[in-house]
Parts: sequence; structure tokens; C-alpha cells
Amino acid sequence: MKHLKLNRPLVVLDLETTGINPRYDRMVEIAALKLHPDGRRESWIKRINPQRAIPAGATAIHGITDADVAAAPIFPEIAFDLHRFLSNCDFAGFGIVKFDLPMLTEEFRRADLTFTALGCAVIDAQRIFHMREPRTLTAALRLYCGKEHAGAHGAEADVMATLDVIEGQFERYNDLPRDLAELDGLCQQRQDDSVDPAGKLRWRGDEVILNFGQKSGITLRALAANEPNYLKWMLQKDFAPEVKELIREAMAGRFPKRPTRPAAPAGPEE
Repeated sequence: MKHLKLNRPLVVLDLETTGINPRYDRMVEIAALKLHPDGRRESWIKRINPQRAIPAGATAIHGITDADVAAAPIFPEIAFDLHRFLSNCDFAGFGIVKFDLPMLTEEFRRADLTFTALGCAVIDAQRIFHMREPRTLTAALRLYCGKEHAGAHGAEADVMATLDVIEGQFERYNDLPRDLAELDGLCQQRQDDSVDPAGKLRWRGDEVILNFGQKSGITLRALAANEPNYLKWMLQKDFAPEVKELIREAMAGRFPKRPTRPAAPAGPEE
């Protein structure tokens, strides 16, 4: 990547799925291109059997049918190799902050592996694009690179298009940061205060607050003291394990301390 100096590998990735809900939907294809600081490239491309029917609406977008993935491995069968490929990397993609990374986190959780992009640098070409030219990846490729996206919604084609778009954005915007940490801050502004990957809990100062529903803005400490039944209700609902663990700790009178952002980002745990 000629416009950006890398201190460790940057993985450009794209997922195709059965839908858009990370908690309920499943991956059917992943393409990941690893860019090493020394210029080497590695790719990791797989189709995955989601163990459920692919809705017609999803197939209409990415073109992958049930028959296409019938003989493909299920995610737990490829999870360890993929986890190793992504370990100790930063990430880039188009819409990766809202979709691809939360989906990966959930898929790894279901496979009993810990994956988080919190603490990793992230470049989201969609966020940069929407700040400057609010459109789609196809339009971004046309605008920044002057070419059509013939393979739109195929994971490998989307990865290559995303990489071209990021390069095109560097060419067009001279004021765009060339430092990965600064780009991460630009692309992940809303996640700076997230406690969990889905953003259900957030930091406000040194206290954790709820970030959804009727109790939004109330601290865990206040809920534990004044409305413990609400926390009990949360434990019975379909929240991520990380959220439930913090709820249990709060009910026991133990509250998290806000971590300091590391100077050099750490990658996904192995």
C-alpha cells in the first residue's frame, strides 16, 4: 500500500452472509487479503455452509445459493485457521465497523474462540466515502478509480474493489491522514467509548452506561443499586456473553475500570 506505512499486517476483508443481524445470521463467504509491511500479500478465501437456508433476498445480492455452499465447511471447521490468519493484524473494509467485524466476532464466539477488533486500528472506506461522497462501493469505485465493479457482492471482488477505493481516496484527498492511528481515529469515532463490540454498553467518563432502550444513559452502578430487577431481566435476554458477564459483575458489586488505549494496538487474542 503505497500511501500508508504499515507497522504490522493490514487485513482487507469482506463477508457475504445470510442477512445483516450478527446475532442471528451466518457467513456464507469470506475473502481476506493480508498486506504485510514488507509488501507481501496473502489471501484467505472460503465459502462456508451456514447450516441454514440462504434467503432469496440475500442470494439476490451476492449470488450465492444453498447449492453453492452445500459441500462447503461449516464455520467451526475453518475457525481456527481463520483466527490464526487474522491474529495480530489491523483491519480495513467497506462498512467493516458496523457489519463485518461484529459478524466475525459473533461467528468466532459461537465457535468458542475469542476475537475482538477493539484495540486494533480500523480503516473503513465506507466512512471516509460517506464523509466525502455518500454512495455505495460500486459508485466509490467509479468515482475514485474510474472503473465499473463487475463482480459486485462477490467477497473477493469486493475486497479488491475496497483496496482500490482506499488507494483512490488517498490520491484524491491530500488532507487524508497517512498515519494508520489517525485513520483509525477517523474511522472509529463512534466506537471510542464502546465497552462491547455491539455498543450496548458505553463508557461515560469512568462509568459504564447502558446505550439502548428505556434505561439508556443510566450507569451500571445506579442500576445495580436501584433497579437490580432490570439487570436480572437483561441476563434472561439475548445479549452477548461479554455484556452478561459485566451485568453479573455489577450485581455482585464489582464494576469495570476504564482501560487506557494502548500506544501500539494489540491484535485479536489467540
